[in-house]
Amino acid sequence: MQIRFLLSVAVAALLTPAVQADTSAPPQDEGEVVVTASPFARNSDDTPTIVEKVDRESILTTGGASVTDALANLPGISSTGFAAGASRPIIRGMDATRVRVLENGTSSSDVSDIGPDHGIPIDPLAAQSIEVVRGPATLRYGSQAIGGVVNILNNRVPMALPTQPLSAEFTGSYGTAADVGQTSLLADAKIGDFALHADGFYRHAGDYDMPLGTQDNSYSHNHGGALGGSYFFGDSHVGAGLTQYNADYGIPSDTTHIVMKQTKATTRNSFDLGSGLFKTLNIDASYANYQHREEEPDGTVDTTFRNKEWDGRAELLAGPLGPLRDSAVGVEVQRRRFSAVGDDSSYLFPTLTQSEAAYLFTTLPVSSNFNLEASGRIEHVHVNGTPASNTATSVNFTPASAAIGALYTVSPALKFGVTFSSTGRAPAQTELFARGGHDGPNTFETGDPNLKIERANSLEGTMRVRSGGFRFDGSVYSTWFHNYIYGDLTGRTCDDDGQCVVGDGNDLRELNYRQQGAHFRGAEGEATYKLFNAGDGALEVKAQGDYTRATLDGGGNVPRIPPYRIGGGLTWTSTPVDAGFLLLYAGRQDKFGAFDTPTPHYYELNAQVAWRPFPSHPGIQLAVVGQNLTNDVQRFATALNKDQVVMPGRNIRFVLKIANF
Repeated sequence: MQIRFLLSVAVAALLTPAVQADTSAPPQDEGEVVVTASPFARNSDDTPTIVEKVDRESILTTGGASVTDALANLPGISSTGFAAGASRPIIRGMDATRVRVLENGTSSSDVSDIGPDHGIPIDPLAAQSIEVVRGPATLRYGSQAIGGVVNILNNRVPMALPTQPLSAEFTGSYGTAADVGQTSLLADAKIGDFALHADGFYRHAGDYDMPLGTQDNSYSHNHGGALGGSYFFGDSHVGAGLTQYNADYGIPSDTTHIVMKQTKATTRNSFDLGSGLFKTLNIDASYANYQHREEEPDGTVDTTFRNKEWDGRAELLAGPLGPLRDSAVGVEVQRRRFSAVGDDSSYLFPTLTQSEAAYLFTTLPVSSNFNLEASGRIEHVHVNGTPASNTATSVNFTPASAAIGALYTVSPALKFGVTFSSTGRAPAQTELFARGGHDGPNTFETGDPNLKIERANSLEGTMRVRSGGFRFDGSVYSTWFHNYIYGDLTGRTCDDDGQCVVGDGNDLRELNYRQQGAHFRGAEGEATYKLFNAGDGALEVKAQGDYTRATLDGGGNVPRIPPYRIGGGLTWTSTPVDAGFLLLYAGRQDKFGAFDTPTPHYYELNAQVAWRPFPSHPGIQLAVVGQNLTNDVQRFATALNKDQVVMPGRNIRFVLKIANF
């Protein structure tokens, strides 16, 4: 309560003078165009929920090995923080099976939802931007989006003809904490009606320094690339791309390391249907062959995990129909075959997951200042697997979901949004069929093939302010779960054969998947104010905060929930120089799950300076970035291995970017 009061006071103090200044003045920042929040590309300020977007400059500044690193400073977003090469995004305390990670709208096709030690095979160095979306539009992407959708956008299959015959970008950087060097090259070309793309990246990071010394086995090595092309005819296009990703990273709470590779083929197609009711048909699909080996230091392979996955969707975009302004109807089909061979193969026997879904999205402008969005999805999910009973089992689920959101524009300077959704999620393969020890997180997990559909009923309110130089985005939310599925630590430890004792007598912590009611609620906000403009430069102050509280019905805390954060900073932007800093305070997490441990508070100070020395060549940029300059000990409450792993300490990065050469 005290923290929520402080956040409210801070936001109100910033908000009051700004709104009183001029509620009728047109906004000076019209927001960004986003593509994930709606089938129809639209302004981020025109959706009932807050859409968060990270651009390429921010991605290069953070410079981490995972997509989650690029999202670290966004309100409401945290990470599992398990390893430098394996850190999955958490949205409002929800992770894994409740956050859908996509690449250009199709599945990332990995096994990061099966274990926190498994990375996402999409490198941020190849991304143009990353969008984080909640609300009605998430139902286009599946019931795994209760928390939200993280969509990594790149140009690996071009969606538009380039404006010039050839453009390219080279980046290189060095970081001190892990002696890390990384580089990337992206190129796009236009040949007649063809658009071509190529990219490649390389990263070599050693064991990183932390405030307590060196974090053993925390290295990360990554490399890969992609080739793609599209043919444009009229307002239509067809395109395809091929991507290769390779990684080798250590598990800092263990002695093992993971050697990962994925080959992925993608096609993206859009067909103009003319002037009838249906305007456009979009067909996107991907197929990925994923594999990773969990190896000992001497090269012995403990286990090999494989995942072959196909994801395809077709979506029809329609024009006005009666009171409806824009509508989309779509179908999606997924087929995922998982298997494991080796010492940890007993953790999860081979599974086959198949789903077919249909969905609808529509918008209804009730008046000039009041708009509705609505969506619905129904899917059939079939999962084959073998639980601890050793009896092959097939389960079927038919979850149905619906959402409605409203956006009310009081004036060009003030907008309010409200969204209600009821989402059904089928239990995932691990929750159903886990049956043994998993060496990476050091757990002995047991699923339950009798789990029911999980249902989340969510209510969210948003407020946007755009007044003069002031900008505010804030959300409050509450989600009530029926049959919430979670991994429950029992307080026992087990050996690899499943012999368990009370206490720490064995190496593997016993974790059973259970189901009961739960309640998530919280708030997040971000406010900026331009203190002054001077010529081509501007100075801006920023404040932000987030808070999530999650409890189980009948008492107890949902495990591994991030603590509250609050902070702020200053940013200077101009043609030759950008500079800024952000100081965040993460509170102590003492509301932890059963048989877990608390995490202490910490401060994190990040700062950066970017210089473009040649006015005639603004694509050449030099930057110096400081991360965790306070060198505080940081342990993530969301990590299963937080008692053994400390996040990186003070890091200074030097970045060079050369674009359009």
